[in-house]
Amino acid sequence: MTVSAREADAAPDTPDRVAHSMPFGAQIQPDGRVRFRLWAPSVDSVELALATGSGERRLPMKAEGDGWFSLTTDQAKAGSQYRYALPNGMLVPDPASRYQAHDAHGPSTVIDPAAYRWEEPGFRGRPWEQTVLYELHVGAFTPQGTYLAAIDKLEHLASLGVTAVELMPLADFPGRRGWGYDGVLFYAPDSSYGTPDELKQLVDAIHACGMQAFLDVVYNHFGPDGNYLHAYAKPFFTDRHHTPWGAAINYDGKHARPVRDFMIHNALYWLEEFRFDGLRLDAVNAIVDSSGTDLLTELGKTVRERLPDRHIHLVLENDSNEARHLKRRKDGSPKTYTAQWNDDFHHVCHVLLTGESGGYYKDYPDAPGEMLVRALTEGFIYQGEPSAHRGGKNRGEPSGELPPTAFVSFLQNHDQVGNRALGERLSMLVEPRALRAMSSLHLLSPQIPMLWMGEEWGAKTPFHFFCEFHGGLADSVREGRLREFGSFPEFSAPEILARIPDPNAEQTFIASKLDWEALAWEEHEDWLAHYGVLLKLRQNAIVPRLAGMSARAEGRCWNGRAITVAWELADGAILSVAANLGEEERDGFEHPGGDLLFETEEGLEDLLDQGRMPPWSAAWFLTAPEAG
Repeated sequence: MTVSAREADAAPDTPDRVAHSMPFGAQIQPDGRVRFRLWAPSVDSVELALATGSGERRLPMKAEGDGWFSLTTDQAKAGSQYRYALPNGMLVPDPASRYQAHDAHGPSTVIDPAAYRWEEPGFRGRPWEQTVLYELHVGAFTPQGTYLAAIDKLEHLASLGVTAVELMPLADFPGRRGWGYDGVLFYAPDSSYGTPDELKQLVDAIHACGMQAFLDVVYNHFGPDGNYLHAYAKPFFTDRHHTPWGAAINYDGKHARPVRDFMIHNALYWLEEFRFDGLRLDAVNAIVDSSGTDLLTELGKTVRERLPDRHIHLVLENDSNEARHLKRRKDGSPKTYTAQWNDDFHHVCHVLLTGESGGYYKDYPDAPGEMLVRALTEGFIYQGEPSAHRGGKNRGEPSGELPPTAFVSFLQNHDQVGNRALGERLSMLVEPRALRAMSSLHLLSPQIPMLWMGEEWGAKTPFHFFCEFHGGLADSVREGRLREFGSFPEFSAPEILARIPDPNAEQTFIASKLDWEALAWEEHEDWLAHYGVLLKLRQNAIVPRLAGMSARAEGRCWNGRAITVAWELADGAILSVAANLGEEERDGFEHPGGDLLFETEEGLEDLLDQGRMPPWSAAWFLTAPEAG
């Protein structure tokens, strides 16, 4: 994507002061004036409503053609509050607002991004194979629920072995609490967590700890409350496509260019102005785009071209398992997207651990052991096979040629915990012995691991779905949640259904906050030590051998839950695991050779020499490459 003359008007960046130049929104100019620019093709005129000490001042904006209106004025400065006034009298926030001090329905604030002086301007990220992700919700991560409060916990993560902190979406949403997937102002980090500069302080602090900062972004829909685009930019949406959230965003029809630019600039904005090292793109399977070069491709290529001197990682969530987005160059680097969340890995592990088979888990209970082996050796389980959960529709593309590092594995995340009726974590559902064995498969396999906040100490606090809607929308969300789970047999009794928390209740949010004081309990100290051992082993023995690794792996499953898997690492070393993922002792094992790297209980290697393994156990081995 070329940089237009308008974008070039901003002052040049210095290493410690950065502003992403946008062709829309409020942009402070080199002479101190502020340029306001809005795409409003559905109206004939727009005024800038600028807040003053005694009320507001209306300034007419110039029509440029093609739906664009602009104004450059010396009557605004950093900190000025403003809205756009439409011909019908409606006042709307700037869709490219950098800050909403008074929430999504209030006025926008002019921000000078270059006012923040970066403390770690030389941080260029880390190679992808070094990545250990840690997903967190800023509001629930600490009692205070702010960007600044999160800084106090970073040393805990760094000492554990985490190398990348992934924040759930921050785009401003209405209310003081929410997951972030109902954001409506994509450029404004939500004010309930702090100011834009405080978010930059958090990113700076993450970098100071040697960790990367990732952000979850949502380009498949806008939230149901606070989106004013329909009032002045109807072509932003199209009724030619539909999504689970209604009319689709117009990425491929008439007037799609400003829409695509809005999203591509958004990705660049977070990566440049806030120095995030990676983005996780939410549910891209719900982005409908039939153009010759779809949005995902253009966005990925633009980011790669714009930021070639940094380790930038783009990660997809894609229920369609479209392996084509993850293609590699000859040197092994990603052409566009670095990796994808491997839902298949999570789902089959969850079925093995819990025996649950409802919802999307119905695709995995018939042969979970064999499916897990496929997930560990080839990435996706569904590579074009029919999915029962999707009514027999074929799902996925072949992924066996991709390296393991093209997949992000996890046992828990915000969705898989928070979308349960009662928000239970695996530590509340599964025996410790089983979870210890499965966590070794998660953290020591060559796929890139991700932890969910609190997982590392076996936290017992739930994580619920929470929001702050009002009126009929609040009723719809509450009733929809009850309706969704009321069809499950375990919630058929009214008194049990009544236990499902009200998403709009403040207490539901408060109950979801991590209890850091629990770390002092012996049970949680033991879990933390377990995760620390596994991540240190990963860092020392496995990570140095991942760069340039091919897709060569093999495995087998017998007796339903006995598995062995072996991977050839980049230096020719063989990493292997033997595991019994069931409640009964199993035989038929063979020692894979090599040096013992880790065992879930003492003496496993001796039993393995006898061809047997006890319930829920795993042993890992590393065979050094042959000399010469």
